[in-house]
Amino acid sequence: MYSILLSAGWPIWPLLIISIIGLAIVIERSWYLRQTHIFPVGSLETTFTLANQLQNQHTLAGEQISQLAQLSPATSLFACVFKEKVAGSSSAAALEELQATAQNVWQKLDRYLGALATIATVAPLLGLFGTVVGMIEIFGSQGAINGAAGSPQQLAHGISVALYNTAFGLLIAIPALAAWRGLRAMANQRQRECEEFTRQLFKKLYPTESAK
Repeated sequence: MYSILLSAGWPIWPLLIISIIGLAIVIERSWYLRQTHIFPVGSLETTFTLANQLQNQHTLAGEQISQLAQLSPATSLFACVFKEKVAGSSSAAALEELQATAQNVWQKLDRYLGALATIATVAPLLGLFGTVVGMIEIFGSQGAINGAAGSPQQLAHGISVALYNTAFGLLIAIPALAAWRGLRAMANQRQRECEEFTRQLFKKLYPTESAK
């Protein structure tokens, strides 16, 4: 593998760097967006238990709301609804605050996905750049300038630089694009799930206003 990197020349190193960054993003996002992280075991049961407590006792400890908010990105939305209800906010005011909190949660779900899409776009261009560099080495050799055929070693090196960089660029771009699409779908799915559970909780705590 190291010999291939040497044969590909210096243009391969930017490709290698973005491939490592892309792999790190894929691993981090796959771990972050898993369902058990967004909705920890028992979090939904705890949320609706607190909702029943709030409806029956008309009060809820601030510590309980704070603990719920720290469980996961999704539960921060639930905690926002509880906080507004305990504060006596109207449904319109609660909804406005909930939308602001939701924007922060969506940003966390989408984090680094733009960088991964950029890697998928840039990788083929870097591969093409390496191809151009390889062609320059072929035609810009001293032998070619003097009208000679040039040495076979120079010719072989230029061709290897061109082909290896093209191949590496595609090898990085194709998985990066597939990973971006998959992670984008996961983020959208988690967002829909958050919206649905939050809607149910909001409807439970603001039944009259929600029906209007």
